[in-house]
Amino acid sequence: MKPFFGDKRPPNYWWFVKGTAGWTGIVMVVLMSIAFVLAQPWFRRNKLKDTNPLKKMTGFNAFWFTHHLFAIVYALLIVHGTSLYLTKEWYKKSTWMYIAYPVFLYSCERIVRLFRSHDAVKIQKVAVYPGHVLALYMSKPTGFRYRSGQYIFINCRAVSPYEWHPFSITSAPGDNYLSVHIRTRGDWTSRLRTVFSEACRPPAEGESGLLRADLSRGITDSNARFPKLLIDGPYGAPAQDYREYDVLLLIGLGIGATPLISIVKDVLNHIQPGGSVGGAEPGGTGKAKKRQFMTKRAYFYWVTREEGSFEWFRGVMNEVAEKDKDQVIELHNHCSSVYQEGDARSALIVMLQELQHAKKGVDILSGTSVKTHFARPNWRSVFKRVAVNHENQRVGVFYCGEPVLVPQLRQLSADFTHKTNTKFEFHKENF
Repeated sequence: MKPFFGDKRPPNYWWFVKGTAGWTGIVMVVLMSIAFVLAQPWFRRNKLKDTNPLKKMTGFNAFWFTHHLFAIVYALLIVHGTSLYLTKEWYKKSTWMYIAYPVFLYSCERIVRLFRSHDAVKIQKVAVYPGHVLALYMSKPTGFRYRSGQYIFINCRAVSPYEWHPFSITSAPGDNYLSVHIRTRGDWTSRLRTVFSEACRPPAEGESGLLRADLSRGITDSNARFPKLLIDGPYGAPAQDYREYDVLLLIGLGIGATPLISIVKDVLNHIQPGGSVGGAEPGGTGKAKKRQFMTKRAYFYWVTREEGSFEWFRGVMNEVAEKDKDQVIELHNHCSSVYQEGDARSALIVMLQELQHAKKGVDILSGTSVKTHFARPNWRSVFKRVAVNHENQRVGVFYCGEPVLVPQLRQLSADFTHKTNTKFEFHKENF
């Protein structure tokens, strides 16, 4: 061992620990352990009890800043790799070679994001809905192009100058505005809802939501005082490939309906005055202009526990019912907190619903012409119906919501693909 340690033999293991390779390795393990622990859902989403002394040390900010310890870890890794005990030749100390490429890619990505981040967008309308949902309608930046199903990052300096959070776009590419629907599930979204609620008022008659502020209705910038928003994006998501399918089966759970609503609006915008669906992709250039919109039929299933959730997209549902004369889009709302139809415990509400719909053509729960079903759908029956109605066609199954439904929908897609001549292709996005 003389070529590596010299004439004097290391006296004990502590000699190695005190060395450069020793203490840098230990510090790296400690830093990565901290980042790993605070990235767990219990800590990241601040699910600890209020009595827990660790609660103040957790949350998204703790997760975000501790994950940036990776910069120190990478620096220590380079030092660690140059202080090897058994390797003396410099060209054999190749740690930096393996680090250089990912660091270069990460640096390029950060630079691109810096230039992609748009200036503060102008807030056009704000609505606060039941179920702790905040809807923001903002101006579309010049040259901003996106597809339905994609998402953007949002930063609000009034809440936190460093935090950027992703939210699905609920407006369609053909709309002249951008919109997102945000459910308050953490400290950042709760504070965002609070600062925007301060600039809102109770809705006027005929308007939905709990609080609203609409600049197009006479509210000026001076009295609205909306906080500034920065956006970064758009970014790709599984749902953006919906245009490649003849038939769409869209399934949303709760707030997971947000990217699917954008798809529904885009399909609606492609319905020509004569009632046909097709045409080139709007706003495209070159080859994009020649690409045809393949979707001919869309089924949208929205499952939620709270009947107040239907207010989130009441305007979209009414628009579909008004413009979709040939019923290209089929909407199904399901309220899972009510017993299924035919159960004696839900007989009264079913009777009231039928009476209201027959008399005024409006559903008693959703407030739209789209009739609400009770309990969860029978997904096997849904797939069977789509397979029978669309033989020899490709069906894109797009699911967004909690992971609990993913195994069942994936298995049904595989089963009906093998047992019928209809091909189901499953795509999922979890919140």
